[in-house]
Order: sequence, then structure tokens, then C-alpha cells
Amino acid sequence: MDVLNKVPVREQDAKERAANFKEVCLGYNMEEAMTEASRCINCKNAQCVKGCPVAINIPGFVEKVKEGDIEAAYHIISESSALPAVCGRVCPQETQCEGKCIRGIKGDPVSIGKLERFVADWASENGIKPQGAAGKKDKKVAVIGSGPAGLTCAGDLAKLGYDVTIFEALHEAGGVLVYGIPEFRLPKEAVVAKEIENVKALGVKIETNVVVGKAVTIDELMEEEGFSAVFIGSGAGLPKFMGIPGENSNGVFSANEYLTRSNLMKAFDENSNTPIMHGKKVAVVGGGNVAMDAARTALRLGAEVHIVYRRSEEELPARVEEVHHAKEEGIIFDLLTNPVEILADEKGWVTGMKCIKMELGEPDDSGRRRPVEVKNSEFVMELDTVIMSLGTSPNPLISSTTQGLETNRWKCIVADENNGKTTKEGVYAGGDAVTGAATVILAMGAGKAAAKGIDEYLSGK
Repeated sequence: MDVLNKVPVREQDAKERAANFKEVCLGYNMEEAMTEASRCINCKNAQCVKGCPVAINIPGFVEKVKEGDIEAAYHIISESSALPAVCGRVCPQETQCEGKCIRGIKGDPVSIGKLERFVADWASENGIKPQGAAGKKDKKVAVIGSGPAGLTCAGDLAKLGYDVTIFEALHEAGGVLVYGIPEFRLPKEAVVAKEIENVKALGVKIETNVVVGKAVTIDELMEEEGFSAVFIGSGAGLPKFMGIPGENSNGVFSANEYLTRSNLMKAFDENSNTPIMHGKKVAVVGGGNVAMDAARTALRLGAEVHIVYRRSEEELPARVEEVHHAKEEGIIFDLLTNPVEILADEKGWVTGMKCIKMELGEPDDSGRRRPVEVKNSEFVMELDTVIMSLGTSPNPLISSTTQGLETNRWKCIVADENNGKTTKEGVYAGGDAVTGAATVILAMGAGKAAAKGIDEYLSGK
């Protein structure tokens, strides 16, 4: 057996997948998973666990995969993670668990993410569920938002015996997992829906179409509805724009709107009632994972797609795997390029984008080299659609309707990163509502920390 190189994972052919919304990565089978698990050297002081925001016992579950005991592996993972099939697909393992894998010093790190995905998928196919609470507590906890932070917090509290209700603003549970991440990366029915059912199987109730801050306030939940504690995991769904001329033209979208139409409302399906613009030439402004998702979605809808990013490839914030897949599928990368104006015809429809070339100067506060304009380098890209993917911020509705809840200058809720405690008694928060837009697994880590904080608060520890 080749211990230095990871077992390659099967994928759809790039040309085929660029024309469909089926999952790109096909995952391991039993033989491949057991072979890959055998590469783990089962470190005594496992660095991979330290790299995992929810502290999964990685050597423990990998050892069980090596033995072929997949049910035991699943129960080890689900002690720490409520969403293993999701995390196995969308976590940035290369900078977290796998980034710290000792095997990776000489050769490839163990494919922890692909093994987690295999275990979770096997459990789903075989009807294996996470283990629930031994007994019930007589205290109710409200969770706002059914994204990764909310689902994790709710699942952990339910395992501790609390009576948990999730309030979701949209008509479908899942948060960013259903509206933000495309089908070809994260299948909704086969993966997300089943993970949510597992959380409900622990006893968690989910009420959809409830906009907290309008239909009911946090104060009302606590004072009138009998909830002893509240966790805010409402995410960051408010899109940012550049503020350049022409940004209000027809054919300019936020990545949030574009992806929500496609992912949640199924606009990619020709039988859907939700319209979506099928641009012929699309520019996606930004370089993160959301930009890659929007670009790859537009490509599958028949467009020639350009990623426009003001820094170089080294500074792209998207996962290496997502950039690699985008390039394989035919996305064009216009790097060191910055838009300065969106051009439109007399009817207000996008016809192009005026851009300027950039070069990298001295490092800024983030440590990345600051992009500087190149003089006399203006040019026009002919386009019919522009998708802005510049990040998101929390919607201020909840914080503005809750007395005593402090926010910072970015409208993010102020909360203790160790336990999610906010400035309001009995109210905890975590995920993108606190940090601004970040990863699924970091939101899960925050939900987990808050569940522990809420349990300590309610049990008087």
C-alpha cells in the first residue's frame, strides 16, 4: 500500500458536470475508505483534533473505519458533530484537521473529510441515527435560525435533555446549507434534509416562516412564551456592494440573491416557477467560496463566466479545491482586475463593466499585499450580467428589536467566543451573526460552545 499518497476520490468528468447540477465529488466506497483510513498512524497527541472547530475524535473514528466498523465510527463522530455529511463535503479540511495531520509532513495528509463523508453517507443509507438524551429537563430553549450554528446548538442541547424549538425565517430549514451552497456541492434532499431529520429525531422542533423581530421578539419568547434561554444563530444574509456607478442596473445581482433563487427556489430546474437570469456572459466580482459557487452555477445555466478579483491567485480566499474545480469546468479568471463602473443601455440593462488593472503593493492589516491601481490601464468587459460576491453582514432586525443586546460597528452581535454569552441575560449567540460571514464548521463550533454555555447557565454551574 502507498502510505505517502492519499486514495484518489472519484469525481464527475469536468465537461459532463459543467452541464448538470449533480454532485461533483462521488466519494469513497468501503474498500477505498478502509484503505485510506489505514494510512492514519493514530498519533498519541493528535494534532488533527486540535484543528477541528468541533473537536471530533478523529483518530477514534478513523480507526473504526480501518476496522470496517462504520456504525461505531458514525457514533464517535456524532458525539461531536450534528452535520457530518455536510462537513465532509464543505469544510476547509486542508486548513483545519488535514492541515495539521502528521502524515502530511511526508506525503499527503489523511483524507479526513472524505472519510467523514463516507461514514455519514453509510449511516444514512443504513438508517443509523445519532443517540438521544437519556432523560428530559423541564426547561425550554429557543434557537433562532436553522443554519449550521442553530442546528448544532439545538442538537447538543437536545442531547442534554432540553426542550428545544428552532425558529426559522424561511419556508425551509437549513439556512445557508439550503440557500447558499449549490446542489452540485451539497445535495439538498440526499444530504441536508437527512441531516436535519437526524436533529429532529433528537427531539428538536422546527417552526418555519417565523421572522424573529417581526412575528415575535426575543423578549416575548422569554417573557411570554416561557423560554429560559435563547440562542441567536441567524447568520449574515445582508449582501455588500461596491458602491460604484451603475450598480443599480438591471442584470446586477448579489451572489446571495442569485444563489438563493437557484438553490432554495430551484430556479435551475426548468419546471421551477422562480425566474433566474440566464446570462450569456457573466462576471462574478469576488474570490471567495461564494463567488466560486455563483460562477459555477452561472456556467451550468449556459453562460461564459469570468471571476473578477483584484488580487492574485495566491490571495484568493476560496478553497483550493473549489478554484481547481472552477478552472476544470472552464471558468475564466481575470485576476488583478478591479471594476470601477457598470455600463448599461438606455433601458438600464447591463452591457459591460469598466475595469482597471491592479498590481500588488505593500501588505495591509490582513497581511495580504494591498492591490494598487495601474495607471492608464482601464478597459471594458462586455457583459450582460454582473454578480457581486463581496461578503455579507448580519441583518440588524434581531438586534434592533431586542433590549440590552449589544452590537459592534459592523452590526454583529457582541458575544463571548468561549460560551456565546451576550450582553443580555439568558441570550447567547454564535456563527455569522457574531463573526460576519465565515465557514460552516466555524459556525458549528460556535453553536457547540453556546450549547455548553447555555447548559451551564440553566443548570446553575
